[in-house]
Amino acid sequence: MAHSSGNDIASRRRLVAGGSPLWREKPVRWEVSEALVPYPRAMARMDAIAADIAAGRHPEHVWLLEHPPLITAGTSARDEDLLNPDALPVYRSGRGGQLTWHGPGQRVAYLMLDLRHRGRDVRAYVATLEQWIIDTLADFGVRARREEKLVGVWVDLPAAQGGGMAKIAAIGVRVSRGVTRHGMALNVHPDLSHYDAIVPCGVREHGVTSLHALGVTVDMQAVDTTLLRHFRRLFGPLESYQDA
Repeated sequence: MAHSSGNDIASRRRLVAGGSPLWREKPVRWEVSEALVPYPRAMARMDAIAADIAAGRHPEHVWLLEHPPLITAGTSARDEDLLNPDALPVYRSGRGGQLTWHGPGQRVAYLMLDLRHRGRDVRAYVATLEQWIIDTLADFGVRARREEKLVGVWVDLPAAQGGGMAKIAAIGVRVSRGVTRHGMALNVHPDLSHYDAIVPCGVREHGVTSLHALGVTVDMQAVDTTLLRHFRRLFGPLESYQDA
């Protein structure tokens, strides 16, 4: 995922400084799927929930899941960035941004939040998503950050891996009728070789990494628990939910 934005780092930090602008007292449903969820099914369900939220028929909803290996193309995707078109299924997505990979070992979070009750500021929403990931990674000893003119969350690679910086989490959003769709994808322990099929998010000069590649061998449940704790701090209370 990716999201095009001209916001500089200072302005993105200011948007979440001194407390979250997205916090709301009304509980959000929190759902975690254990099995891999096919991308078309996930998109159909996400869109249906978001439409119901916009109509006042459903509470706000966060859905954590993993997909089978696939590539998604955002609204700014370029054909030349698909380096191996036959490697994996490719799906067109309504989110902002370019090409990215999803698959096992990557925690995807689809957030269906009603910005009409959270300040209506999409820039603040994206900045808060960045902060959510940065704070989560800090709990695992990973120092992550924003980068100038790039959306997503980045880390420095150790010298043994060649140094430089790499993306560890991507962000891509869409807002319709005031309700958010899509969200973020955090690399926990995926097969990073799948990224060889694309230019991730159109960025050729930097690579991608994961928690496990950085030597942090946590499991998905530990990541989910930490995401939940920081979500409550930044966005508000939660109620658990299990899809039948």
